[in-house]
Formats: sequence, structure tokens, C-alpha cells
Amino acid sequence: MREIVLDTETTGLDPRTGDRVVEIGAIELVNHIATGRTFHVYINPERSMPKAAFDVHGLSDEFLRDKPVFAAVAEEFARFIEGARLVIHNAAFDIGFLNAEFARLGRGPIPPDLVVDSLALAKRRHPAGPNSLDALCSRYGIDNSRRTKHGALLDSELLAEVYIELIGGRQAALLLATETATATTSRNVTRVRQARQRPVPLPSRLTPEEITAHEAFVARLGDAAVWRKYEDKPAEVPAPALAG
Repeated sequence: MREIVLDTETTGLDPRTGDRVVEIGAIELVNHIATGRTFHVYINPERSMPKAAFDVHGLSDEFLRDKPVFAAVAEEFARFIEGARLVIHNAAFDIGFLNAEFARLGRGPIPPDLVVDSLALAKRRHPAGPNSLDALCSRYGIDNSRRTKHGALLDSELLAEVYIELIGGRQAALLLATETATATTSRNVTRVRQARQRPVPLPSRLTPEEITAHEAFVARLGDAAVWRKYEDKPAEVPAPALAG
């Protein structure tokens, strides 16, 4: 199963009033394991940066001036996320901005059934909260000391670790995905990992001397050995009940 953990930074809170995306960070997971593939880009929003937004992520007009506009990176970004499930914290915010950017280019929106909101997962698992990314990192012992300001790629990396904890912990990430049997329900696909059998058994690690010493030890136990009670012992058949 391929998933993309994604985060954006923007010029504000509402794409309907002209706010734009200024950074996208995303990392790829396959069967809940990071593959090392990432997508990261800073974007010229074609408008000025409000101070309130700058205070959150630190991306200034000067820094973004020579960066590509969204239209220049849209195709590469669309290819990176194509067919994958998107894992986003407070997904409605990021998806709203990305769909607004795609709409400006005449492209269709991201299908909502491909989006997993990790904030909703966190609220179900920890209804008393808090469930911000920083709070969840603290809850799960994930080091977020580098997060002095919001940054899309770093936040995606942290969210990937949080997401694995939310769906079952580190154990889920250690399962191998060499062979899978797939069971499909009406809402999702569950992959069950199956271990492969060795084509040739491993040779014994015991030396001939160790085998001889063990056989001599067993011989000394004789008939008093406890396992003798179970060797070639016929199964007991209960006697039929007598009619009253």
C-alpha cells in the first residue's frame, strides 16, 4: 500500500480570499515504511506575505521571489501523489488549498476518498486531547526539537512517525511486505503479510561432539525421564455410558 504523508505552508488561512500555497513537503510510505522518496518545493505565491503567516513559517517575500510558481510544479507534484492515499493533519485545510491551486490551472480536485485526516484519527484515539502535531510528538516520545517554526517537509517527517503510532505503533512498520494476501471490504483494503518458507533448511549448528554429549546425557536419564510417559502411549478411549 502506497501512502504520501503531506503538509503545506500558505500565506494565510483561506484560499477563497486569495491566500496561496508557498511550500509543499511530502514523503512516501509503502506498507507504512518510509521509502526515502520525498517531494519538497518552495513556491512563489505571486502575492505578498502577511506578517502573521511569516511569523508561523518564516518564509519571506525575498526568499520566495525566485521560486517557481505553482503552475510550474503542479505536474510533478500530481505525478508524485498519483494513486496514493494522502495522510494529512487537519486535512481539510491543506486539501482546500491544493484543490484551489489545481482549480486555477483547470485541473480536477484531489478525490476525498484518498485522504486520511490524522487529526481525526488522533481525536478518536485520544478524545481528551491535545492533538496538535507537537502534542502528539510529545505523547509518543518523538523528537521534534528541530521544529522551531512550521516547515512542510519536517512536519511531514514528524507526522509520518505520529501516523504509525496512531495506526498501531512501531510494530506495524516492522512487518515485511514480501508476499501479501489481500482481503477487500467495501471501505478499505487490508493486507495480511505471509512469511516465506526457506527452500532449503538451515544446517544444524551443533557440532558432532555436542550431539554425542547430548545423546549420552539422555541415555543416563533412562526410563525415569518425564517424556517417557508420553512416548507411543495409546490414546485413552472413554468407556461408553451405561444405560440407566
